[in-house]
Amino acid sequence: MSSRRYGIDVLIIGAGVIGAAVAHYAARAGLRVCVLESGGVAGGSTGAGEGNLLVSDKTPGPELDLALWSARLWRDLADSLGPRIEYEAKGGLVAARDDAALARLTRLAESQSLAGVHVHVVDDCVDVEPNIHPGLAGGVYYAQDAQLMPAVAAAALLATPGVDLHTGVTVTEAITSHSGRIIGVVTNHGHYSCGTVVNAAGARAGDLSAVLGAPIPVGPRRGVVLVTAAAPPLVRHKVYTADYVDDVAADDGAFHTSPVVEGTPSGPILIGASRERVGFDNAVSASAMRRLAAGAVALFPVLADVPVIRAYCGFRPYSPDHLPVIGQDYRVPGLWHATGHEGAGVGLAPATGAGLVAAITGGDADVDLTPFSPQRFEG
Repeated sequence: MSSRRYGIDVLIIGAGVIGAAVAHYAARAGLRVCVLESGGVAGGSTGAGEGNLLVSDKTPGPELDLALWSARLWRDLADSLGPRIEYEAKGGLVAARDDAALARLTRLAESQSLAGVHVHVVDDCVDVEPNIHPGLAGGVYYAQDAQLMPAVAAAALLATPGVDLHTGVTVTEAITSHSGRIIGVVTNHGHYSCGTVVNAAGARAGDLSAVLGAPIPVGPRRGVVLVTAAAPPLVRHKVYTADYVDDVAADDGAFHTSPVVEGTPSGPILIGASRERVGFDNAVSASAMRRLAAGAVALFPVLADVPVIRAYCGFRPYSPDHLPVIGQDYRVPGLWHATGHEGAGVGLAPATGAGLVAAITGGDADVDLTPFSPQRFEG
């Protein structure tokens, strides 16, 4: 006979950094919180991420507003969660290969500055990154960009008192009332009854939304990361080229790469970034690794002598308009979504969690969540 669990105010499906942030703020609001995860903590997109907390790659608008709020929240969380999450307010450098790219980047930076981003135009990137290629046209330095260890941060948020975590639990069906409101879920470990359900299943949130009776167009977009052997501090900041912003916004499913390079406190250097829509195919091709390595060496020639020790891929939760899906789904009352952040999930997690909990409890959020509503896909 299956068991049944009661007394849950907010049932969150997904123990990545987004689900963890929702759980953290819900528990802080005094709600009884339960998190269900089919695998392990941070076993999906979060565990495969580089831990980027970026404002630099966002154009003025709702997502940048969310990122700026989230950056403030991460600074506060870093004080309370401690050094274990490896939070580094390192800043970021976006480099331009030629004058045309620099002109586009400078225009973007000017518009970002009006939205509250701290920008500094750099004439010579070597002044910021001594080991970078000396032939670049220039760049923009972003003081608010930061980095942390995403899997550890998710685990720390889930350790908030009042959060009940259940791993190895797969949701198979929604339980609804006669009026159509979701009041729980059926799983491989029994029934869970609750007041509110939050879909925070990352790249699998689209599949889960169909199970829960309210499909949303979120699916996987594969990315590959190279990891080098431990090296001296060759790269001081988060560094990428201006092409990266265009690749993030690309709508096709083709394979895109643009060099993204950053060091870590423990020594290895992380090299990205690639994007392609291939379902959940987790193969890492030799050609992808070659393109990523070549891009990194073109940006930092010194990396030619640093060996790559492994490569892995992850799946970003992609939405068609490149905006997260955050809010209540009125097709199934009681169901909320927190997904679709693609590669920005770690950076946007605190604002997503705090904003969603404010909406659930009738409180005020620092950012208007209307542009992220799942209702935008209807009709």
